[in-house]
Amino acid sequence: MRRLIVNADDFGLSEGVNAGIVQAHEDGIVTSASLMVCQRAAEQAAALAARLPRLGVGLHIDLWESTVRDGQWVLLYSRTNEEPTAIEREVRAQLARFRQLMGREPDHLDTHQHVHRHEPTATVVARVARELSLPLRGDGTVRYVGGFYGQDDIGAPYPEGITVERMLELLDSLEPGWTEIGCHPGHVGPNDLLGGTMYRFERYREVATLCDARVRARLTCSDVLLTNFAQVPAATAPAWEVRD
Repeated sequence: MRRLIVNADDFGLSEGVNAGIVQAHEDGIVTSASLMVCQRAAEQAAALAARLPRLGVGLHIDLWESTVRDGQWVLLYSRTNEEPTAIEREVRAQLARFRQLMGREPDHLDTHQHVHRHEPTATVVARVARELSLPLRGDGTVRYVGGFYGQDDIGAPYPEGITVERMLELLDSLEPGWTEIGCHPGHVGPNDLLGGTMYRFERYREVATLCDARVRARLTCSDVLLTNFAQVPAATAPAWEVRD
């Protein structure tokens, strides 16, 4: 059996992104989302998740974001410096905020723009994931596939990366075991155009692909089981208590 988690990043980024993720869950193949607890629509995202019992929700640790301007990567914002103690303080603060919003532990951890692939963030985030017995994107618990994305490595449009054909190709190439396909569905409103984030209109195309009848039909006719991180055997976290 091939078990597939289709995880939507950036839940809570904006009302438009939230709407796109909900649509891709209710009408498409998205089974999971990663919540950005410091973004402006985080409370709305948590409220939406409360009425979607089949949508798994993890923590999308948001430390900083870079964007491309005039061909160069520039820092758009930062919530911490690169000292390990400062990073850990921010990670734990966002974890506490997740618990406050959602009333429970996240079912997985990942990071905005995959910053946990690099030190010192990698060691800090891995330690927190082990402490909570949570799957961390890229730790080997669940195979991560990032090939569904509408931009190249320098932020240039790459529309062929988010077509129905591309998604069908990824589905057909799934290996046995657990796999996560990452995605970034959403709708773009006026506030999104002013926010500076580099991934915008591609989100519309992702929603359309994730909800396409051909994609859902391919899964129906295959041995792929759609699931979420809460079903991963290793994803068992200890009890915790919310404190004011």
